Amino acid sequence: MEEATRSVLAETDAPSDALVETLDVAAAGPPAPLRQTLELLPDLADDVVLVQYNDRAPQHLYPKLEDRGYAYETVEQADATITVIWKEL
Repeated sequence: MEEATRSVLAETDAPSDALVETLDVAAAGPPAPLRQTLELLPDLADDVVLVQYNDRAPQHLYPKLEDRGYAYETVEQADATITVIWKEL
């Protein structure tokens, strides 16, 4: 796993021993980041953590994640907004 991703995971409550999938939607304009994230999540195993790289906090995504039983935390960095998403078990 990339060191930057490992560092972000350490800042969240996401399972630290989980497999990680990354999704970079920083260059995609709305609503593509929301759509791409919601389309990818059902394909991931429940023990996989999704790390979404974006250029802003995905405010419209948060309630949809909660409705689907996902936990998430967003970490703001100078060059990206990173949202870590995992299935609440």
